[in-house]
Amino acid sequence: MDKLKSLQTFIRIAELGSLTAAAGALGMSLPSVVRQLAALEAHLGTRLFQRTTRRVSLTAEGRAYLARCRDALGLLAEADAELQAEGGECRGHLTVTAPVLFGQMHVAALLARFTMSHPQVTAELLLLDRYVNLVEEGVDVGVRIGELADSSLVAVPLGEVRPLIVASPAWLERHGTPREPAALRGFECISYSGEREADWLLAHGGRRLRVPVQGRLRFNHPGAALRACEEGAGIGLFLSYQVREAVAAGRLRPVLRSFQPPPQPVQLVLPHARLLPARTRAFVEAAKVELAAALKP
Repeated sequence: MDKLKSLQTFIRIAELGSLTAAAGALGMSLPSVVRQLAALEAHLGTRLFQRTTRRVSLTAEGRAYLARCRDALGLLAEADAELQAEGGECRGHLTVTAPVLFGQMHVAALLARFTMSHPQVTAELLLLDRYVNLVEEGVDVGVRIGELADSSLVAVPLGEVRPLIVASPAWLERHGTPREPAALRGFECISYSGEREADWLLAHGGRRLRVPVQGRLRFNHPGAALRACEEGAGIGLFLSYQVREAVAAGRLRPVLRSFQPPPQPVQLVLPHARLLPARTRAFVEAAKVELAAALKP
């Protein structure tokens, strides 16, 4: 039984007081209307109309049910109208996630400007350096750095970042500039990975190199590791967007550039691409422009 269609048929019979008139108004055959009503009454286990050869009239149960049906269909119509209006106007709540440092540097300001441009939108930014299941955690848009492990996600390319090994000028003056990855084993290497494995993955001549490194400083956040590197506490491996400002200002210098690993893609990810709310579509368009610009060399 099509419950919605049965309710609509029931309401039209009650309004017109005739099965035949209801059939004409709904563009249905009379037998179809009779079957719809019979199925609804059987489902409810009660009679909704008293029938005569000339007219039908509501029972007491039918009158009570009619009021509830009108309320329910009215709420459904309002919900439809809201969503249809939202199709052209940005409103509602938007949840975005991004890696901690990238989100602090680029996504937070973007989201703030987006909400200022769209007063009917509320937003939340989740800064997390872990995998986020967009569907299970109720996230609308994510920023991912690296290859996607989940092929079911819809990806929107933004650009790419490169891993860079950097050190402060003071540190290089004291310890010298390493020329080969093997030299890293004798240096203080700053780590910000939560993993126990302390190897750095480099590349040269199309080959990937796994270089064991060690150091006395380990952080759970790249921003803290970056600050220690700028202070001259050691040599560090970061992503290009993380050190761009420090390198441009001369606080850090890249080393071993011929051993850089391949670039990593940066993408927006969505749980699906069909029937996105206007707020999500608008944010994706804004992010494609602003974040892509921020990732340019």
